[in-house]
Amino acid sequence: MRFNTLFVAGVCASALLASCNPKTAEKNQLKFTHTSIADGDAFKFFTVVGGKLVYESDYAAYAATVATSPKAKQVAEQVKNVYSELIPRLDSLATENQIDFPIKGAEIFKAPTVAVTDSLEGEHAHESYSDEGYIQHVLHEVTIIKDQFERLSRNTNAELRKYGAENEEKLNEIYTLAGGKADEHAHH
Repeated sequence: MRFNTLFVAGVCASALLASCNPKTAEKNQLKFTHTSIADGDAFKFFTVVGGKLVYESDYAAYAATVATSPKAKQVAEQVKNVYSELIPRLDSLATENQIDFPIKGAEIFKAPTVAVTDSLEGEHAHESYSDEGYIQHVLHEVTIIKDQFERLSRNTNAELRKYGAENEEKLNEIYTLAGGKADEHAHH
């Protein structure tokens, strides 16, 4: 009788200890509670930048094919190259920090449709894309993304800090290419 009691207690104890595996706990934490191990600044970085990079990369690919001005084509190519290079590492960092990627609810790029309008003269096609509008859009969005990377470069997590710092220059190149003025005091 005593052997059976000890055997049952041993089975229960080993089942309990097996369920306390830290990896299992981490997976269940993300799966059931959607909590992250990233701090607030890093979490904001992932939600803002993660929500924008995929959209902007797709928009740049579209703009590169329809742009008529050389500057817009150059900006689109640069954006497409840099952002699509940033996405894979961002994805793996998000996974390491238990953040769902791609970001749920992030806007998905859809190519502008050609709208047909009725007027006194008849039907005219009007496309909502313009080279100047695209360049202004890139300038606005890269300013937001650049700010998030600058903040990340001062994060407490060493790996995130490194990722932020090593990509700041690429974003500054897009910023100046799109017409932004380089901050003269940024490196002092």
